[in-house]
Amino acid sequence: MSDQTSQITTADGTPLKLSLHRAERAKKIRSFIFLVPTLTFIFITFLIPIADMLFRSVHTPEVRALLHHSVKSLQGWDGSGLPDERAYHALAQELKLLKKERTLGKVALRLNYEKSGMRSLLSKTARKLEKIHEGPFKNKLIGIDKRWGERETWAVIKLLGKRFTITHYLSAFDLKYDVDGNVIAQPAEQQIHSKIWLRTLWVSLLVTALCLILGYPVAYLLATLPLRISNLLMICVLLPFWTSLLVRLTSWIVLLQKQGVLNDILVWIGIISDENRVRMVYNMTGTFVAMTQVLLPFMILPLYSVIKTISPDYVRAARSLGANPVRAFWEIYVPQTVPGIGAGSILVFILAIGYYITPAIVGGATGQLISNFIALHMSKTLNWGLAAAMGTTLLAGVLAIYWLYNRIVGIENMKFG
Repeated sequence: MSDQTSQITTADGTPLKLSLHRAERAKKIRSFIFLVPTLTFIFITFLIPIADMLFRSVHTPEVRALLHHSVKSLQGWDGSGLPDERAYHALAQELKLLKKERTLGKVALRLNYEKSGMRSLLSKTARKLEKIHEGPFKNKLIGIDKRWGERETWAVIKLLGKRFTITHYLSAFDLKYDVDGNVIAQPAEQQIHSKIWLRTLWVSLLVTALCLILGYPVAYLLATLPLRISNLLMICVLLPFWTSLLVRLTSWIVLLQKQGVLNDILVWIGIISDENRVRMVYNMTGTFVAMTQVLLPFMILPLYSVIKTISPDYVRAARSLGANPVRAFWEIYVPQTVPGIGAGSILVFILAIGYYITPAIVGGATGQLISNFIALHMSKTLNWGLAAAMGTTLLAGVLAIYWLYNRIVGIENMKFG
């Protein structure tokens, strides 16, 4: 048959097989051309920012660029004892130059991120060095501030003199390098990020559980009620998508604050007294309530899409064989909704773990999550490297969760497929 096809020619004498091959190739080229704008958009708005974030999380150029000679003089220092006079001399000269060029703040800020007090130390030393013109500088620097006689100070400069380090990732989990290069925990009073990671994790898990508990009955009703009623209920589910998130969060503040509607109702009923109004906003309670309400549709819709395909005949068959309603529902109906439960849960959890605006508005100081601290380091402390490391860690965690979910779903499909 293939030989016959190769012998058939088109009107211009071209073999039909070659003509079909050219047509297929032209079709692929046209398809690729149509995809170019989309691929370009993804590359510019998604891949490049992620690559930049990965780069910033490990790139530490400030110390190496501005204290180049000091870093170079520390390459032969093994960390035991203090550096030799060459390191003190190079540092003294570079601090004078940086102060004169008004670039001392850049390197001082970067060192201060790693070791508290370095900014004031460099500023004080550079100011005092304006009156010192001759060496040797070792004793003079130690005389200006005794911290120049500590190994830890020089270890920080040597560490951040590397072009690439993982110090930001260590800081994201309240860890750091000690003077001997070992990874240790930050002092207890400085440990905050690890607590925020744990808070973000359990808040996301609890919000996911609340959405599942509240969303499952709604999805069941959507799939089983008469069409006229289910359409009305679907409008109620989708209504939040048509309302501004800021408006919804402001409404929750009005409802949950001490002088709000909910407290007024509780006082009017007599459940609480006017002096004992409950604070339900600007804390973790407000974060739970608002996040659950915002993310609930993302649980209901995947559940509904699965439940809608389940035939009620399975439960009727179980009832006819002697199972009571509860057993028939739990052992026959619920297992068939597991794909919807999994899809809704993974969607809600991934959205919750990276949520920012809701905790920022209604969470207060105790209801902040890791995304709020990423924004803090981006806009307030200006520690973009740490923000990038935390963002990269969050992205890696989300991808790992999604991979694990796909892995579990794949294994289940192999079992029952």
